[in-house]
Amino acid sequence: MCADTPETLDYKSTLNLPRTDFPMRAGLPKREPEWLARWEEIGIYDRLREKAEGRKPFTLHDGPPYANGHLHIGHALNKILKDMVVRSQQMMGFDARYIPGWDCHGLPIEWKIEEQYRAKGRDKDDVDIVDFRQECRKFAESWIDIQRNEFKRLGITGTWERPYLTMDFRAERIIAEEFQKFLMNGTLYQGSKPVMWSPVEQTALAEAEVEYHDKDSFTVWVKFEVIDPVLGSGKELENRDLVGAKVVIWTTTPWTIPSNKAVVYGADYDYGLYEVTDTPEECWAAVGEKFLLADKLAGEVFKRARLEEGMWKRIRGVDPSVISQVKHPLAHTEGSMGEWDAPRDFRAADFVTDEEGTGFVHCAPSHGMEEFELYRDLGMLGQVITYNVMDDGSFREDLPFFGGKRILKPNGKEGDANKAVIDKLTEVGGLLARGKIHHSYPHSWRSKAPIIYRNTPQWFAAVDAPVGDGQDTYGTTIRERALTSIDQLVTWTPQTGRNRLYSMIEARPDWVLSRQRAWGVPLTCFTRKGALPTDEGFLLRNEAVNARILEAFEAEGADAWYKDGAKERFLGGIVDPNEWDKVNDILDVWFDSGSTHAFVLRDREDGSEDGLADLYLEGTDQHRGWFHSSMLQACGTMGRAPYRGVLTHGFTLDEKGNKMSKSVGNTVAPEDVTKQYGADILRLWVAQSDYTADLRIGPEILKGVSDSYRRLRNTMRYLLGAVAYFEESDRVAPADMPELEQWVLHRLAELDTRVREGYAAYDFQGVFQALFNFCTLDLSAFYFDIRKDVLYCDGDSAERRAARTVLDLLFHRLTTWLAPVLVFTMEEVWLERFPGTDGSLHLQDIPDTPQDWLNPELAAKWVGIRQARRVVTAALEVERTNKVIGSSLEAGPVVYVADDAVRHALASVPFQDVCITSAVTLSDQAAPETAFTLPETDGLAVTFAKAKGEKCNRCWKFLPDVGTHKHPGTCARCNAALG
Repeated sequence: MCADTPETLDYKSTLNLPRTDFPMRAGLPKREPEWLARWEEIGIYDRLREKAEGRKPFTLHDGPPYANGHLHIGHALNKILKDMVVRSQQMMGFDARYIPGWDCHGLPIEWKIEEQYRAKGRDKDDVDIVDFRQECRKFAESWIDIQRNEFKRLGITGTWERPYLTMDFRAERIIAEEFQKFLMNGTLYQGSKPVMWSPVEQTALAEAEVEYHDKDSFTVWVKFEVIDPVLGSGKELENRDLVGAKVVIWTTTPWTIPSNKAVVYGADYDYGLYEVTDTPEECWAAVGEKFLLADKLAGEVFKRARLEEGMWKRIRGVDPSVISQVKHPLAHTEGSMGEWDAPRDFRAADFVTDEEGTGFVHCAPSHGMEEFELYRDLGMLGQVITYNVMDDGSFREDLPFFGGKRILKPNGKEGDANKAVIDKLTEVGGLLARGKIHHSYPHSWRSKAPIIYRNTPQWFAAVDAPVGDGQDTYGTTIRERALTSIDQLVTWTPQTGRNRLYSMIEARPDWVLSRQRAWGVPLTCFTRKGALPTDEGFLLRNEAVNARILEAFEAEGADAWYKDGAKERFLGGIVDPNEWDKVNDILDVWFDSGSTHAFVLRDREDGSEDGLADLYLEGTDQHRGWFHSSMLQACGTMGRAPYRGVLTHGFTLDEKGNKMSKSVGNTVAPEDVTKQYGADILRLWVAQSDYTADLRIGPEILKGVSDSYRRLRNTMRYLLGAVAYFEESDRVAPADMPELEQWVLHRLAELDTRVREGYAAYDFQGVFQALFNFCTLDLSAFYFDIRKDVLYCDGDSAERRAARTVLDLLFHRLTTWLAPVLVFTMEEVWLERFPGTDGSLHLQDIPDTPQDWLNPELAAKWVGIRQARRVVTAALEVERTNKVIGSSLEAGPVVYVADDAVRHALASVPFQDVCITSAVTLSDQAAPETAFTLPETDGLAVTFAKAKGEKCNRCWKFLPDVGTHKHPGTCARCNAALG
């Protein structure tokens, strides 16, 4: 056997190469459920509560999702954001609690049970109401279990074994108790006014239950004849030409014409009297017929009536105030039984515009809020309110011509009411024109069917009435308290959320609390038989009765209200049950969810010490939903907002920015993402996105997220290998470290502040971007690249100990900083280094980082060093591309540095190590014209030269002393390391 020569000796086994079993391939879909099981086994959430005992609490109150259907990507976005808030706050030293909850009552579930009944040919009205409610309860329970597992799969931590449910008996009791506060403080009243009504679901709707979709609607231009006499203070003669003229109105709801009680105009617009002089063959106007129209709109109206220019003329201007009454187009029609014979009121109104229509608006105060408010303020409601439309959207049976006609069919499609009205108006000569319009129209977000405005008796909370509870610090009315809370008590993220909720509450009407359904918490109140809502003593306000109701609800739930003999049970022995009627409407489900602060934050031992939440976090649509109802409810019961902070996020869109739709096929299901990529990829997508705007997601975006994940994982894998077998005895004090390590510590101190401030401000995108750039640019592409040589090739040197100390400090910070985002991956990283049966990264806090690590002067110096390094590496890349060298260690370039300070800075550090070359020569001479430069780095130039000496077989540097030591083919450093 021949003896080894220096060229054949293999020293690889003597190097301190990274040692780790941490795989580069994550396998998240398979591995993540294993960590979930482990966390459940060790009781991670309870252990966090034990660890946090005595800390300042931080409470994020969960807005309850609806227990109905699988999760969509919007659910995932919302819950992941919440989890990142809770985890980051916990790791920053708070007792961060999270109690997940579900909204269980209301129409969506009731609708599903009714669908099941219809499929079986059953009628809901034939089923005992308590039995029906029990079926609704079971349906909600089944979906809660499904959704709970789907949320947990995303890595969400919380009290999953004991969530809050609005249908729990205790919750139903407290919801009823919160309602009773409105009953007792004087803000509850029964009123009759137009409300958004779903004929399909046969119930009133809240603003938050309405969405807008495009719809084709009938439009009609209807004639209302001016009645004699006209007024005029002695000017009757000059206005005689108005008698018999037709005021023309335009409406997109022909079905409201039978309920018309008035026509109004705008006091500030110009109106004219127009006469038809000629007509085409098909036209509903006659030669000589006169019309009153807004001058700005007259031409367009005549165009709609098929009257071309030259077929009509303007006679004169008209002051509409000389007219006091008009005649309904169906007045004195045979068979009308006098229904429309009474003259219709005619007056000015400030809601009339001249932007479209005719300049005149027909008023059916039972079906329009502006008209209702106009006649309410005039004290004329008794003269103008009608009850022509029933719960199912059909006309009352005895309404002439139209009895039983339906505005909408039970399936939500167009009914026969509009056509019947249009046909009748055509028959009696009441139409000037008709057509169709494609416009945005309100629909129920549950049934997706159009809604109507309908006057119906409902229960309201008065937002402007004095709240008689003595809690007047922030105002005496619900509206005052809410507006004051918005500006003085709540922090908004982003700030635009403040403006949105403020404007909504500033302009909102009274809160409609009642719904005509079965599955929910009833309005636990009684009304005096035979009394009117305006009568004194109409409502029973009795503390003993209230207490009896609450006791029953605590034991049996809200079903107690519907059981046989309930009225006698609650009233007997206190008041005479025969004198009172029990209200059977249920509460708006937004009252349920708006009350959650009372039975979660205030009532639970793990709630909030002061009954308030530090944060409510939901989508931007909740300004009209949960943020809104919670604000109104709390201001009515405890005098202020129930939250100190509100964070809102945008909606989820597909990759092209389009709204997701199952019919289009562009949805992204959380379950599909976790199966293909893992939940950490979904969490990383959230962290990388600007949640304050709408967020896009799709296959290409997820591929990009996966690439970012791989780069981070690679950083953590290297870190794990490099700190293998690190002991406390290896630790080096910062003052004894080389400048490069001190620079890393400076960056850690900077980042610690950035991370803490970012997490405190819920700026997850900013935190992640800072950490990602640090890992990829400062560590992988710079520090790790430079220090590989020392880590692999040095013996037990001071430089190697310092580097490993820094790597250990990096490990503890990066894992905890990233833990709120990459909950599974960082747990894997932690356990790879610190295996144990019951350990977890998530039981750790973000370690304190000494601020004396900050060294701005050193950092500024290393900015210059890194700039110089970029010039050198760019110059060497040219040589590598030209195949002059294969490795940068073959080079010994000359660096020309014009600035003395920069040159001294480079000379003060081992610049050849920074550049990963075997040698560097620094020169103060002028650079040759052929020297390599970069445009952005003035005063720096590089000429290439090969390093002198032979290649060390162990570290691969080219050094003059190679081959002159005990161990063949080594340099002095490697020879010493080999011993």
